[in-house]
Amino acid sequence: MKNVTITVDDGVLEWARVEAARRGTSVSRMVGQMLQEKMRRDDAYQRAYREWQADTTRLCSGDGPALNREAINARPAERLR
Repeated sequence: MKNVTITVDDGVLEWARVEAARRGTSVSRMVGQMLQEKMRRDDAYQRAYREWQADTTRLCSGDGPALNREAINARPAERLR
């Protein structure tokens, strides 16, 4: 593990101290855990986004043609005709 020095406002530091005490940990460990969680979420988001981009079936369902702008924006009664 590596040590890092950060600069925060006094109010932020006070909040961090109280929050770390509430969690039963140190400010350093809490910040490390927060960064780790942020990294996991960002990685998961990027992975899901790449999967979504690669999904060619998301715009079409069934064997029919994809809807065009006019069909998408048509009023419900017109779509049933």
